[in-house]
Amino acid sequence: MSSEVETSLDISDLRNSKRFLDSARNGERQKSHPLFSTLCVYTDINSRSAAANMAIDEALLETASRPVIRFYRWDHPALSFGYFGKFAEVENILSERLPRRTAVETCDIVRRWTGGGIVFHGEDLTYSIVIPASDPAFCESSMSVYKKVHLAIQRTLMWLGQRADLAVEKTPNTQRPTPDAQLRNACFANPVRADVLLNGRKIAGAAQRHTRRGFLQQGSIQNVELAPGFETNFAEQLSKNYEARSIDDQVLERARQIAVQKYATSAWLRRR
Repeated sequence: MSSEVETSLDISDLRNSKRFLDSARNGERQKSHPLFSTLCVYTDINSRSAAANMAIDEALLETASRPVIRFYRWDHPALSFGYFGKFAEVENILSERLPRRTAVETCDIVRRWTGGGIVFHGEDLTYSIVIPASDPAFCESSMSVYKKVHLAIQRTLMWLGQRADLAVEKTPNTQRPTPDAQLRNACFANPVRADVLLNGRKIAGAAQRHTRRGFLQQGSIQNVELAPGFETNFAEQLSKNYEARSIDDQVLERARQIAVQKYATSAWLRRR
């Protein structure tokens, strides 16, 4: 998952120093201002299909009256790709890598409602953030929200003892990517501005969708071992006034309808 602006990494020696680490853990934590005044936290303990996960995020976008973060997993290996992606390209790339099976048979594939490229799921921690139009954060730019959420991830990792950075501006890459590089995806093969990096390697990216009703950001955190309490600390970085809640049955029922009508259909998957 990635933002619209392509960037790269340029880590200075200062960022590798103990002074920088201490600053991130102490000074920056004190200076930061939470993105939300209140936040509902859903930790979805059930592993779900790709279509169900996308549908629950959309159902939350329809119904949320205050900012929400949902943490979730996948019931088996899955692949999601952005709204503007071409299914034929995804299928061809997967078929080249795994010639004995078709792409659809290999893993659970779903087209996201948000943008971005290909993201593999299964071992990652995935989250979605919903901001209703009534919340002040809805008026912030997409990049501002993207950066603030990733700063929260960075600070959480730093606080739990893992040195992390945000990607900065980069010069354009003029080389044509190989099919294998495309499969690994620009989302996690190539950092973009404000993505989270650990030892120069991208570990967190996201994709977004704006509607009149609200804002949705879907993100993935992978290729890193997350310490116990990560989700709680991440939520606290976003809002000091957060509340753990369970997804109610009405939202789940609406999500089932959305999944059947949209994300689980061939028409949606192959629309481009």
